[in-house]
Amino acid sequence: MVYISKVYTKSGDGGDTMLASGSFVRKHTARIEAYGTVDEFNATVGMVRIELAREPRRTGAEVVFDEIDAQLTRIQQELFDLGAELATPGAADGEGKLRVEDRHIERLENELDAWNDPLPALKSFVLPGGGPVGAACHVARTVGRRAERRAVLLSDTEGEQVRPEALRYLNRLSDYFFVLGRAIAHRLGDEETMWTPASS
Repeated sequence: MVYISKVYTKSGDGGDTMLASGSFVRKHTARIEAYGTVDEFNATVGMVRIELAREPRRTGAEVVFDEIDAQLTRIQQELFDLGAELATPGAADGEGKLRVEDRHIERLENELDAWNDPLPALKSFVLPGGGPVGAACHVARTVGRRAERRAVLLSDTEGEQVRPEALRYLNRLSDYFFVLGRAIAHRLGDEETMWTPASS
């Protein structure tokens, strides 16, 4: 159970912050960058949910919208768990109880495939857009890729292995938002713009 009685503590005013282990590190370290970017990723998922809620509820689309929002709500919980894992030194060796597992990745892959299967095959790259919800999904996708890069950097620079499940989860989640953005654009009738090389 987390208990927060006061938002500011002043303990970080000098540029240090406390990890889940109780130790202090500088705020620019690879670990802080990793779980801080996962937190940013989580915030962009919240923005996707807000844009989804703004969309008019078209007849027959309510169930799909509810399904998407339920998935995104769960994903936000999982990202918080992942952030807690990255904030815990020694998590790869069993320290800390909050983490993403293979079952989370498998479920994400199944959902990704379900959204992707009805879509037309791509013949080029998609330019970020596809309506407000689609555009928000692309923002989430790119922040997710950055979170993945930060997690890899943490693993490579601090000599502490980030569990492969955590890296795979971030990788699949970025793929999920790419596909979800396309799926929503198609369902809402928002046009996707394809990249045309050397067209400018």
